[in-house]
Amino acid sequence: MTIKFPALVLISSTALALATAGALRAQAPVGKTTNDGVFTDEQVKKGSDLYQQQCAACHDAQLTGSGTAPALAGTDFSANWKDETVGALFERIRATMPADNPGSLTRPQVSEMVAFILNFNKYPVGQTELGTDFEALKAIKITAVK
Repeated sequence: MTIKFPALVLISSTALALATAGALRAQAPVGKTTNDGVFTDEQVKKGSDLYQQQCAACHDAQLTGSGTAPALAGTDFSANWKDETVGALFERIRATMPADNPGSLTRPQVSEMVAFILNFNKYPVGQTELGTDFEALKAIKITAVK
């Protein structure tokens, strides 16, 4: 029995696609979440001080928000940021805050601020500092606190 050329191409293409998909799945890194301790205690401390200086006037000392400033803690924070990435939160703060001087925070300051906000929301402290590289931060998913 002779296999016709189009059938051979279809079978070969399907086999190649399945092999490639399997290899990509095997190589894909397991993503981190905010429950993996992605920031340090030192970052939380620095972020707390910075938050009180730069953010508390609008977002409240307890991160409850006020007026047009959204809450950065509790169910409002969870609803707004669940399934987003730390990179998205980092960039939002970096580009738009503080409201009276957007973009004035340094990248390390934004990481410290994010660490403070995450810790305030009961995410665990870890041993490795939260970095400032957007691509790496995009790989960390904000999930429900365990």
